[in-house]
Formats: sequence, structure tokens, C-alpha cells
Amino acid sequence: MSTERMPLNTTMLNELESGPWPSFVTDLKEYSKKRPVVAQLLNQLEESYQNKWNYWQGKILNAPGYGGGIIARVSDKASKYPGLANFHTVRVIEPPGWVYSTDALRDLADIAEKNGAGILQFHGMSGDVLLLGFDDAGSLQCAEDLMSNGWDIGGSGAAMRTLQCCVGQARCEMACYDTMKMTKHITDTFIHYLHRPEFVYKFKFKLSGCPNDCANAIVRSDMPIIGTWRGDMQVNQAKVAEFIEQKGMEYLIDNVLTRCPTRCLSVRGKELVVDNSDCVRCMHCINVMHKALKPGKDRGATILVGGKRTLKIGDTMGSVLVPFVKLETDEDRSNFTDFVEKVWEFWNDNGMDHERIGEFIYRIGMLTFLKGVEIEPDPRMISRPRTTSYIKFEELGPSRFEGERVQNPPVWNRESESRESL
Repeated sequence: MSTERMPLNTTMLNELESGPWPSFVTDLKEYSKKRPVVAQLLNQLEESYQNKWNYWQGKILNAPGYGGGIIARVSDKASKYPGLANFHTVRVIEPPGWVYSTDALRDLADIAEKNGAGILQFHGMSGDVLLLGFDDAGSLQCAEDLMSNGWDIGGSGAAMRTLQCCVGQARCEMACYDTMKMTKHITDTFIHYLHRPEFVYKFKFKLSGCPNDCANAIVRSDMPIIGTWRGDMQVNQAKVAEFIEQKGMEYLIDNVLTRCPTRCLSVRGKELVVDNSDCVRCMHCINVMHKALKPGKDRGATILVGGKRTLKIGDTMGSVLVPFVKLETDEDRSNFTDFVEKVWEFWNDNGMDHERIGEFIYRIGMLTFLKGVEIEPDPRMISRPRTTSYIKFEELGPSRFEGERVQNPPVWNRESESRESL
């Protein structure tokens, strides 16, 4: 195969170089001077844009001992672009929180250049580092080099996918649990599910340390784990007064009070009053007044289920599965992974092939799913428990059809986290 660089024909791709932001097109054009195959890649991408067609096909290619992690790609235009006849991607498990040393980054770059096109992507939709542009032999050698240097191949196929988390308590004071430690625990516990696909379809965890959800967990993972707190938000009234003096009362009203989704904030003089029973932990007020407000001291996480991108029923966001759980001790983390195995068992025993768990719940109903994983329904699982038909909550006390008023309706005691009667 000729090593001469193919002339570039990138009329549409050139548009991606306009504007204030850096462009991958500019980077690949420069890199094509060193690696001629990258010019072929750009020209095929240009044809895809012009013809609105994807010219990539897949095949099966696994490293010895692994059932996934290599995304094999073959071009339909291999006769025109021979360098793309085999142009595979190797996924690499990234460190929790995407914290790298310079030596680690150089190591990845050296392995990618030695065995393939040398293109690195930080990071893929699953969170992995993507090394692009390998033929069959290069893919297998790349896997060997990665493992020899202490890296591990990421997930693909009907398996648990590589975990992704925000930096959490390592650098963020808003984090309500240690996302990086939890990510390592889940990865270490379930690494065999990541390397050897055995689910009905893929399953993703993403972990965010607070409701800001910097890992985009709620819309991009089957089981989002999002930090939250119980009890009262922390309020430093001296800092509230300082904020009002600096920004003015009008700014506080327009940018904090009126933007609270449940209107749980009010101001008396220069003090902020929070109706914590109505707070939904949206984080907006904390983000604006981060010196004056902080999450409460009793911190933990909310476990959701069912977020994903478009497949059978379109994009979905995660639904609350466990409103609050502690993830601080080894026992807490072990209890969580035991629960995950119960969820997986019910889904894999009853789910259809190529059915994400969110689609499975949509098909069988949330109440059936909760019974299957042995969880009691909770009003906090839904946004409007009085009007929704998503879950039926039985009332306690005499039947209203007997003409008697219900004396003891069920309520949720926020302090004890248990069902009691008034």
C-alpha cells in the first residue's frame, strides 16, 4: 500500500473548523502529514457527510481472554481507501475521575502510535479512552502492550460497560459521596461482567457526586448514582448578608428566589429562609451562592434506573429506585453490589434480547419490576404521586367507599426514613 498522502477533499468538513472552538478536523489534517491513512479517514468522512451515509461495518475481533473491548470496523469503501479496510478501535478503562499523570498519557500515545494510526479520543460515550485505527494484528498487539503496562481493556457488547464518574470529593466540596472510590469498587467487583459479555444487552453505571450531575448520569446510564443529602441544607447567614451587600436584593430575588422550582426560598431582612421539606435538591441556589449555601451534612446517594439514548422507545431519563442510601463504608458498598446482582438477575431472566433495562421496565411496568427486585414502592419515585397512574399506592384506614373519612393516611417521615401514621 502506498504511503503517499492522499489529496484532501473536505469541503463540508472545513466548516467544522470555523468558529471559536478547537476542531478535530484541524488536528487530523495536521496529523495526516505524518500518517497518510488519516487523509483517507477524512475523505471518507467527507463522503459520509455529503451522502448522509455511514460506510463503516463491524466484525468480531476479541483479544485472547477478553470477550469485548475491541470495536472492529471495516470500511465499505476499502477499495477506494485501502488503509481503512481494517480500522479498529480499542477501548481502555480510564482512571476514576479521569485523573492521569503525564507519564500515563505518554504511555497511551506511544502504544497507539506503535500499533495503529495513533489517534486518541478522550473520552468515548462510555467514558473509555479510545485508541483508533488498528488492523487485526495491531489490535491484538495493542491489547498485549496495554495489559503489560498496567492498563485494562474496556467493555463492549452485551456487558457491563466501563464506569464513568465525576472527580467527586477529590476536588469538589459539593460531592456527597466518594465517587472515585465507589467507581473502583464496582469495577473491581464486577470486572468479569465487563470483560465477558453475558447480559441481554449493555448496562452502564455513571456516578455523580451531587445533583449537578457532572457525569450526565441521569440520561446516559442504566443505573445512575447521584449524590444527595437528607435533612436541612447548610446556610451561612453571614455569607448570605455579604452576598446581598455585593449583588443587591434585586439580584437575589431575580436569580435565586424566583428560580427555585418549588419556591422553597424566602428572605427576611438579610437572612435566607429555606423550607427544607419542599427542597428538591436542584442545586441552583447552591451554585449561585456557593459560599453561603452547601449540601446538608447527612450525605449519601440516590440510585436511579433506566436512563439511555435512543433505541426502542426513544431517549429516557433514570427513574428513582432507591431514594437515599449511604455509600461510606465497605459494608455500604458491598450491600450496594449485592443489590445490583439482584437487579441484574431479574432483568436477565426476564428481559428480551437487545433490551435495555429501562425498556424492560417500560414493558413490564415499574410495579412489577419493584416486586421482582424486592423493593417497596415509594412516593419519591415519581414526581406527582397524587395524579400519576405509574404506581398505585393503597390507602390505609376505612374505605372511602363506606362513606367514612380515612383517619390514618400513610405519610413519609423525613427524619426517620420509615413509614408511619399521623
